[in-house]
Amino acid sequence: MRISYLECTRCGEHFSADRPLNVCPNDGGVLFVRYDIAGLKGKLRREDLSGRMASMWRYAEVLPELPGNEKPVTLGEGFTPLLPSREFAHVFIKDEGLNPTGSFKARGMSAAVTMARHYGLKKLAAPSAGNAGGALAAYAAAAGIEAHIFMPKDVPLANRMECDYYGAHVTLVDGLISDCGRMVAERIKKDGWPKNNDGWFDVSTLKEPFRVEGKKTMGYEVAEQLGWKLPDAIIYPTGGGVGMIGMWKAFDEMEELGWIGGERPKMITVQAAGCAPIVKAWEAGKSSADKWVSEMWVGAETFAAGLRVPKAYGDYLILDILEKSHGTAVTATDEEILAAMRHWASVEGVFAAPEGAASLVAYWKLRASGFFGAEDTVVLFNTGSAYKYLDVIEARERKARVELPATRSIGGIIGPY
Repeated sequence: MRISYLECTRCGEHFSADRPLNVCPNDGGVLFVRYDIAGLKGKLRREDLSGRMASMWRYAEVLPELPGNEKPVTLGEGFTPLLPSREFAHVFIKDEGLNPTGSFKARGMSAAVTMARHYGLKKLAAPSAGNAGGALAAYAAAAGIEAHIFMPKDVPLANRMECDYYGAHVTLVDGLISDCGRMVAERIKKDGWPKNNDGWFDVSTLKEPFRVEGKKTMGYEVAEQLGWKLPDAIIYPTGGGVGMIGMWKAFDEMEELGWIGGERPKMITVQAAGCAPIVKAWEAGKSSADKWVSEMWVGAETFAAGLRVPKAYGDYLILDILEKSHGTAVTATDEEILAAMRHWASVEGVFAAPEGAASLVAYWKLRASGFFGAEDTVVLFNTGSAYKYLDVIEARERKARVELPATRSIGGIIGPY
């Protein structure tokens, strides 16, 4: 479907999508892509999806339409399995680790790079905690576009290596993703688009409108895979939060299409205890001009690299979704995440990324607190594959062994004491 306009999620102003834009030029608000969904109602039916390709592009009518013979830049992303839990009735695991490049980031980058090629952009730049960088590198390579990626120097080895092999230009930074983002912004301000038509264009999280479009397809898939009945709740590991924001947008679009009713799942954010700005803001109930805001998290630390985001650009959208959906926000310690990774692997056969395993921690806690009952249908998102994290998992395992209590021999038996 052709784009009607881009809409600022802060001030509501509309902009043409005829040329690339990053954020709202008035207030820096996140831009959403808007279509004539009402005009599509009745023309596109749920049953029309039957037999289509098993990728996110099966929902082409609610994604940007490309003119002429232009095709999406795709590596087969999307339509990942929704696995029924072997341990808990009514619980499902949406396994995004089976995407190209091993994470849900493939969806957003497929859409963003597709539109970058359509606009004729030559160089794309982004900060990354790991998986977004690998996805950008892969899709940029497939599109013949130059990629410039800034990563913390302690990024998982697999992320750094894949970017290198895909031919991206990688800068390792002694700092967090927020420091990487600042460096990208400084470079673009100096010599980027639109100042220089051949300069860098920023495809950072929520700094352009199309990564949300790719991520929203997770919402369409959950609905389709559950027979067009949304679950009671969705637990989503939240760093930048684009997946949650995208799914919420998808639910609104599906309702307008007549595919679902007005029901919505409770949206649950889970963050690492060592970097939990959304949880802190949610618990504090802070708001500014009727928009939720969070504060920069100082001293962010967790081995779940994708959750080490000191402040999400779209924090006001995430917190608004939690409120509207009657959801909540939960933290998970690194120790809890590591235990959940082992548990999911041994019980469910899912080798989840640390960020994904945090979803299981949140479910355990919310079941124990009574927030969820045994009959609630809940979807837990595993956002990536643990195979991308083998070095950091091993390092965290070593740290856990060192932190065990000292032992001493008692009566010929050696054990913890």
